[in-house]
Amino acid sequence: MTPSFGASLAARPQPMDDAVTLSPATAEHAESRNAGPALVVDLDGSLVRTDTLLECALALAKKPLVLLRALAALRHGKARLKQELAAAAELDPARLPYNEALLAYLRERQGEGRLLVLATGADRRMAEAVAAHLDLFDIVLASDGDTNLTREAKAAAIRDRLGDRPFAYVGNSRADLAVWQEAAAGICVNARAGVARACARTTAIEHAFPPEASRLPALLRAIRPHQWAKNFLVFVPLVAARAVGDVAGWVEAVAMFVAFCCTASGIYLVNDLLDLAADRQHASKSRRPFASGALPLEAGLIAAPLLILAGLSLSVLVGALPVLLCYAAGSCAYSMWLKSRPLVDVFMLAALYGMRLLAGGIATGYHVSLWLLAFSSFLFLSLAMVKRVAELRTLPRGERKRAAGRGYRAEDIEIIQLMGVASSFVASLVLALYVQSELASAADRSATFSWVIVPLVLFWECRVWLATSRGRMNEDPIVFAARDWVSWIVAICCFGVLLMDQLVHASRVVY
Repeated sequence: MTPSFGASLAARPQPMDDAVTLSPATAEHAESRNAGPALVVDLDGSLVRTDTLLECALALAKKPLVLLRALAALRHGKARLKQELAAAAELDPARLPYNEALLAYLRERQGEGRLLVLATGADRRMAEAVAAHLDLFDIVLASDGDTNLTREAKAAAIRDRLGDRPFAYVGNSRADLAVWQEAAAGICVNARAGVARACARTTAIEHAFPPEASRLPALLRAIRPHQWAKNFLVFVPLVAARAVGDVAGWVEAVAMFVAFCCTASGIYLVNDLLDLAADRQHASKSRRPFASGALPLEAGLIAAPLLILAGLSLSVLVGALPVLLCYAAGSCAYSMWLKSRPLVDVFMLAALYGMRLLAGGIATGYHVSLWLLAFSSFLFLSLAMVKRVAELRTLPRGERKRAAGRGYRAEDIEIIQLMGVASSFVASLVLALYVQSELASAADRSATFSWVIVPLVLFWECRVWLATSRGRMNEDPIVFAARDWVSWIVAICCFGVLLMDQLVHASRVVY
């Protein structure tokens, strides 16, 4: 039976008692392990593929007042900051991205009878939670609010606890060199080449877990280039205005497209950083680079502001900065608060789609008509509801659960689906009126090729909802459309119809 943390602490007073605790094994049993050197394991970046301090801070980002109070503890030292953040965030150790290869190695060594010690600069609350979850470590050494257990302080704590007993240390960074100098052997986990070489010069290498070949693929997945398809909406005002021959307009539209891609990718990174806990509870989102630990959190904290700044700078050149600022503010508000508010979230998503249209119109000088804005609003609202229905369909059947990070329950599927389908048909109705008033000119002709677009769009919307009803929607309808050959045919036909309509109109004008 696993004793309580308080009981294990009280049973074994030590000079470092505030930083030391025992997990399931008793003190006597732990001290009896003599099969080889003790195995001392670092937590952040080694045992878990993340930084628990940053995880705690990001978990509190949606509670700014709580986060500010915790950050104020920094005036008492970094150890106190870690203590306050760990207490306020209360991360679930079962959801952390563990290094499975290292865990398997440690369990093998545990079976051989080696003493396992968790020694980390993370706060004791976090370390004890991880130790209790894994049921693997005999001794836990951690920061305690007064002592920041890193570098030389960690080496001293290990030596104080183990005495003259030899140990092998598992680490991953230059901060661990101070401990490797005291260790009989070193185990490098996901360490850079320079760190691995420094470790080899300092002590014998017992084992090495090589780092991933490159983090660039993970970064590319995190910025989600496949989502850039949404930003093609900036070209719609140009096409709808029959201005496909306006070269300057295309240049401005391309600049606006790139601006939205940079800004949206930066916000995707922010969204993933803020949604780590919810993503790890999701079947597919748990494989995202930050949630899985494939990409360090620091990479996102650096790349996100750089991408957003690049996007805003480009928008200044085409005169659409106010719209892009509204988009960025709305996206951040959605990521931090609004995405968990039922109905508010889908209306915000629809508004974010609409802002792409408005920005494209401002950048090119072909402003969006009220008809086009009305059509797009209903269409985008429908697509936003497709996303929610698809997410709810991933919940276990027969269980009335709430979607992680959302404000919907499984029984909401029917009403959301009803509202979404209704929005689709209203969008098609508005499109018919738009074609009549904006594209067709009764003074020149009694019929227009553009009418063909109406049934094509309605067919595509019905297809999207049928795929959603059958559980084949890839959560994001834009991603679904980008991979669906039927959607490509519909898009090509619509563009061809518009082009044909413009050519016929131009020939009649010349005649």
